[in-house]
Amino acid sequence: MSSPAPSNDSIKAILADLIAFDTTSYRSNLELIDYIVEYLAGFGIQAKVLAADGQPKANLVATIGPNVSGGVVLSGHTDVVPVAGQAWTKPAFKLTEEDGHYFGRGVADMKGFIAVVLAAVPLFVEAKLKTPIHLAFSFDEEVGCKGVQEMLPFLSQHVALPRLVVIGEPTSMQVATAHKGQYVAKTRIVGQEAHSSRPDDGVNAVVVAAELIGFIDDMAKSIRESGPFDDAFSPPHTTFNIGPISGGSAFNIIANTCEFDWEFRFLPSEDGPAITERYQQHFEDAILPAMRAKFPGCSITNEVWAYLPPLKAEPGSDGESFAMALAQRNASTVLAFGTEAGHFQGLDFPTVVCGPGDIAQAHKPDEYIDIKQLEACARFMRRVTEAMTA
Repeated sequence: MSSPAPSNDSIKAILADLIAFDTTSYRSNLELIDYIVEYLAGFGIQAKVLAADGQPKANLVATIGPNVSGGVVLSGHTDVVPVAGQAWTKPAFKLTEEDGHYFGRGVADMKGFIAVVLAAVPLFVEAKLKTPIHLAFSFDEEVGCKGVQEMLPFLSQHVALPRLVVIGEPTSMQVATAHKGQYVAKTRIVGQEAHSSRPDDGVNAVVVAAELIGFIDDMAKSIRESGPFDDAFSPPHTTFNIGPISGGSAFNIIANTCEFDWEFRFLPSEDGPAITERYQQHFEDAILPAMRAKFPGCSITNEVWAYLPPLKAEPGSDGESFAMALAQRNASTVLAFGTEAGHFQGLDFPTVVCGPGDIAQAHKPDEYIDIKQLEACARFMRRVTEAMTA
C-alpha cells in the first residue's frame, strides 16, 4: 500500500507561515530558520544551523534516516526578491487563496516547494527510511547564490553521497537537467577630472565605460551571429546584459569615476572564464595604456562578484532516470534561468531541478502558484519516501 501524500491543509498552513516571514534578500532569514528548526524538533529531527559569515542569516541542513549513501537531498532557498516598486493588489507577505491559486511573495520561488517538503516530514519520519532524506535550505540565492557556497563544505563532509539532489525551483514539476552558467561583474574606472571646457586636460571615466560597454556589446553580437549554439536552450547561445551604471558628479566636470555591473549567461559547453579573460585583456591592452599615458593614476578593474556554475546534463545517468521516475516523466528539459544546482553538481552530487509552479509567475507583483502544482509536488514526496524505504 502506498503512503499518503502530504495533505493540502498541512501544506497551506505551513506555506502561510513561511510567506509571513519577509525574507527579502537584504533582510535576515533567521526567524524563518528558527521556525523550521522548531518544526523539525517536533518530530525529533535535529537540524544543523550554519550561521552566515558576517551577517544575520543562516543555512539549514537536516538528515532524516541513516546518513548512508544513496539518499535524496531536497534543497531550496529561503530568500525572496523585493516587492518595492511593484503594483501588488494582494498582500505580499500574507497568503491569499483565490480561484485555485495561492498568492504571496515566494509562493512559486520557492517557498511552495519548502512548504511541501516540511509537510512531508511526518511521512518521512514514519516511513522508517533505509536511505536518508536530507533537507538543505540556503540564504541569498537571489543575490548570487551566496548561501549555498558557504554550505558546500559542510555538505561534502557530513552528507553521505546522495543518489540525487532535487533543487525545487519552479519547473511545473518537469525534470530539468541543464541550465546556463552565469558571471556577474562590476567594472570600475578611475580617470582624471578637469573642467568640461578643457576635455583634453582629463580622462573621462564615463566615456571609457561607454567604450567598454561597446566592446561587451560587440562580443554579444559576435556570439549571437557565429555561436557556439545549443538549440536545447532559448536563446540558443550565450547572452549578455549591462546593469546599473553610475559616474560623474556634474555636467561641467570631466567625470573621474564610473562603474557599471554586467553579466553573461553561458552555455554549459562553453568556457565562461575565457569570456572574462578576453574582456580583461582588451582593456589592459587597448584602453588602459592610453589612459595612463596621460595620468599614471588611472585604472580599470573588473571584479566578478557572483558566479553561477552551469548545470550540465548527464543523459542516461542513474540520477536522471531516478528523477524522471519520481516525477513520472518520460523526458527531461533544460532551463533558461539559473539555480543552485551547478554548485551541488560540483560536489559530484547528481542533481536536477524539479519543483512546483511556473517561473513565469516569479519576481512579479501578485506572484502565485497553482494549488494543483503543490499537490503534484506532494505526490512526488510520497514517491521519494517509497524509494527510500525500498
